[in-house]
This record gives sequence, C-alpha cells and structure tokens, in this order.
Amino acid sequence: MTIESILITEDTADSKTDLIAKTQEDLNAARVKQETIDFKMVTFCLSGKDYAIDIMYVKEIAKAGQFTFVPNTMPFVIGVYNLRGDIIPIIDMRIFFNAPVPEYKEGELRNLLILKVEEQTFGIVVDKIDKVVGVQKSSIQPPHPLFTDINVKYISGVVEANKRLYILLDIERIFNKSTVDAEEKKAVKYPQSAPMMQMNNPVAQISSKVEPKKEQAAQNNSAQTSSKASAKEEVTEKMPEEPSVSPVKEEKVPVDNDYQFVLEELKTFGKFNVSEVNEEWVKYRYEEWKKERTGKGVQLQNENDAQEFLKSFWSKHTDGWWSKEYADAVYNILPDNSAKQIVVWNPGCGKGMETYCLACVLAKRYPESKVRLYAQDIDLLNVSNAPMLSIPQEVADGWLSPFVAKTASGSNTFNQQIKDSILFEYHDCQHTNALPMIDVIFARDLLSVINTEAQNSLIKDFDEKIKGNGIIIIGDNEKLSGTSEFGEKTVGSITAYNKQ
Repeated sequence: MTIESILITEDTADSKTDLIAKTQEDLNAARVKQETIDFKMVTFCLSGKDYAIDIMYVKEIAKAGQFTFVPNTMPFVIGVYNLRGDIIPIIDMRIFFNAPVPEYKEGELRNLLILKVEEQTFGIVVDKIDKVVGVQKSSIQPPHPLFTDINVKYISGVVEANKRLYILLDIERIFNKSTVDAEEKKAVKYPQSAPMMQMNNPVAQISSKVEPKKEQAAQNNSAQTSSKASAKEEVTEKMPEEPSVSPVKEEKVPVDNDYQFVLEELKTFGKFNVSEVNEEWVKYRYEEWKKERTGKGVQLQNENDAQEFLKSFWSKHTDGWWSKEYADAVYNILPDNSAKQIVVWNPGCGKGMETYCLACVLAKRYPESKVRLYAQDIDLLNVSNAPMLSIPQEVADGWLSPFVAKTASGSNTFNQQIKDSILFEYHDCQHTNALPMIDVIFARDLLSVINTEAQNSLIKDFDEKIKGNGIIIIGDNEKLSGTSEFGEKTVGSITAYNKQ
C-alpha cells in the first residue's frame, strides 16, 4: 500500500476522483485550443503597455545604438541603420504614438524589431521585446475608439492571451500601404480608351479643356434642352387631358457659361480649385468681377487675370508679419488648455513669418505648457531658410519684442524658446501625415490650392487628428461647415472649427 493510498480516506476519495477528472478536462481543452492556434504575433512593450505585431511582418530582432541622422524627415524617423549592407530607416514608435521617450546614454543599445512590408524594410524602436504568442484569429476583437491613446486607425484589433491584453498594430496602415493601394484605385477611373497623351501630358489636358469651351457649352445646352423636352413629353402622356386649361410655358433658367469657364481658368492659371470650401466667396467675387470687367470680357486670359481675380481671397498678412490686432484675435480664439504639451500643426507654412507669429501667440497663451509646432511646406528653399529668418527692426519693436533676441552680428532673431518650439519640415500634406493627436491646426488658404479629392482627404485627416477640445483655423474666405461635421466658432475677426 502506497503513502498516497493511505492518505486518501474514504471521505476524500470521491473528491480526489472529481479533481483528477476536472484536471483532465482542462488539459484536453487546452490541447484542443493549442491545436487550433492559427495566428502568431510578436509582443513588445511601449510606455508600459502591451502591443503586438503579426509575426509574418517580423524579419528579425536586433539591438543597435548608432543611427545616422537624416535632415528634413518626420520627427519619429530617428535615422538610418546599416543592417548587413542594407540601409534601412529607423522609426521610434514612442515618438510616432506621442508617448514618453527615455533619455539614452551615448552608445546605449536599443531594442529593434526589423519589419518587412512588401519590398520595404524598416526598423522600429520599442521599450522591450517580449515573446512570440499564438492565438486564435477568432479571438481577436475590433478596437474600441476609447481603448487607447493611439489613433484607432493604426490598430487592427485587441486580443487576450496569458491573462494579458495586447493591442495588435496594423503595420500596413502605419507604413502607408493603404495610400499606395488608394493611388492604384485612382488610376482605374481613367477610361481605357483615353489617349495616353492626355493622361500623361498636363499641357494636353489643359488644352483639351480650354480650346473647345464654347463648342462644349453649346453641346451641353442642346443636350439639356433635348432632355427637358423628352421629359416634358413623357409627363404629358401620363397626365389626363384638361382641354379647358392652357398649358403653362416652362421658363428656362439661363446657364452662365462664363462662370463655368472662370472656374476652369482659375484652376489652370491660378492653381486654385473651387469647391464647397470656397464656392461662396467665388460666386460673390464673380459678380464683382463682371462689373469690373465691363467691356473687357469676363473670362480670365492669363495668370495676371487669375491673380487679379483672387487678390482679395487670401487671408490677412499672407507671407507677412502679423499685426497686433490679428495676433490678439488668434490669442482670443485659442481654447483653454492645461496640458503639459500643446501640439500644433501648421501645414503650408510658407517662408515662416506666419509660423513664428503663431508660435509667439501660443507661448503667450500657454505659458505653463511646452509647445510643439510642426511647420510644413513643399517649398524646400523656404523650409530650409525659415530657421535662419531675421526680423526687421520695425517688426522687432512691435508686439513681437518680448520674443526677440540679438545675434552676435546685431541682427534680430527669435529667442531660444520660440526656436525650440518649431520644427520646420519639408513635407506635402497630401501624403501621409503621421503626427500625434493635435490641439491646434492652423492651415490658412491651403485647402483651396489642392484638388478637391485631396481637400476631402485632408479634411478627413483634420477630423481624425484634432483632439476633442482642439480647434482648426483655415483661410479667412474658406469654410468647413458645408463639408463635414465640424462646429463653427467666431471670436472677433477669426473663425475656428471644432468637433461637434
């Protein structure tokens, strides 16, 4: 007789049998679950939270500490790295997701996940690489918008494993594969029979729109008249005859072909795209334009005509220093915000005067916060020269004076606080804008100089990136109210938009 049989009394034998049976059931259930694992992920930590990536994207795990800095890149790209002869970009996921980044000592190694998305290889820096975890695909649940600080569009799901909840990142979305797919879909819109010269040659496209305008207008009017006549005959056949009532003669609404031509000419000569964002101003300006052009012809003949038409469209102090009145108006419309860091996006920053004025207003409005202002433009020369911009004496003596310092040569420049708050970047906002969640978007007149499809995409980006208490300021003669679910707020001469 064994010791175990001696210790098992008659009263405990049944319970022992039940326990063994239950344990066997658990083992069988675990074995079945293990057999049905169909998804593996590499798990890691960022700022104390658990994340995961589909193992199919992970090429290898590495440690490195020496990265070569590349100028004029997004802030989360901390450099490039030589991986056995392949030069790959290194992205710090903490900066990408606006999470705190610990200070590193010189030469200290960092944890890298080397990823491959299609033909592109990237390295991402994380706090800690954990392990490979296998789960069932059916157990992955869609993310809740309030679940995490990360923009929900970068998350493919959440899953629980080993009593830990992992946030599964959408690597293809983060590294912009979706944008490539979208561009491929755009190409389908061109008819297969379209001449290649018109598809690839912008001059041919412009000519095809400008030259036959009057002929197209006549055809359109003829088609409209024919369509109306057919519709009228169809209705007459269906309606009962009333001989005692005389038929009402339909009044035709004249089509203003000149207005349609002006819209095309603004696009051709002024690089200005009319949409819901600015159509109200364009219609008002067109009526003024007709009066100004009496005896000269309404249509725009060249770039000078387009500039003359648009001269009153551009916002106050475009490409210039702000007046005290305008700076005060911006100050008054900025919302209360006690956050430690205020994130601001200024796409289309131009030569930098606007950006510096905005940075000074922000420093005055939020003296206890750290301001981070992302200023972007597609003019490389402007972006390169902006950090070295000097201030004229008459401007330095005005409302900007508290933020002005003298250089060794005696010229006026901005103090270190203002300079440190601004990051000038060469970037086209029509591409991926991988920025943290934003408190203030300042994009005056930018929407009107990009095409309608890009306008809609950028407005959607505004909606996704702006915080709940954030505001969006666009051009003086632009509106968001007709294009999206934004609320409108006006203080003094400035109108701002926020999430409703």
